[in-house]
Amino acid sequence: MSFRRKFAVSLTGALLGAALIPASFAGKAETFTGTISDAMCGAKHMMEGDDAACLRACVQKGSKYALVVGEKVYTLDVKDKATLAAIEKLGAGKATVKGEADGDTIEVSSVAAAK
Repeated sequence: MSFRRKFAVSLTGALLGAALIPASFAGKAETFTGTISDAMCGAKHMMEGDDAACLRACVQKGSKYALVVGEKVYTLDVKDKATLAAIEKLGAGKATVKGEADGDTIEVSSVAAAK
């Protein structure tokens, strides 16, 4: 085998190996089931009346959506408009969220009403 061919084969192997490294370190998607809320109110809404109305008011004032799972409150990082619309439709209801958790934040990949 010529030097050029050996170099091309070695370079190709190195590039393929480098391309696979990020996949092995990628976060793992998880499923969380809880109640939709907002990051400011968390588990207990502060406004009197309907929880969904409080949620909408807080989000309009800049609070992010959140998911309350037991005692834990996760802030929802939503980049997709369709997913955001699905969260808005659920209001303060029960939801199943799929995504990658990083501390107290979930990067949301999908959301559906909990069954």
